Amino acid sequence: MALYFLDYDLRKQRNYQPLYDELARFNAVRMLESSWCFKRFNTNAANLRDHFKNFIDADDGLLVGEVNDWATFNAQRSPNALAAT
Repeated sequence: MALYFLDYDLRKQRNYQPLYDELARFNAVRMLESSWCFKRFNTNAANLRDHFKNFIDADDGLLVGEVNDWATFNAQRSPNALAAT
């Protein structure tokens, strides 16, 4: 199971709720204001980007990356908060 980070920049309208709802469905944890992490299997960053594009506006920014090493400082939470599966 791979660890993914998702970062976003919602511009203009800033309708966060659809994205938040989908991140909750993924059991994601918020690390920083616009940074979340979650675990998935049988996918890749491009597929996840394409999936999450459905929950933001066309002018918003989105970054999804698979991560195998990370460190935090003053983060709200960390990937350690994800339930082991």
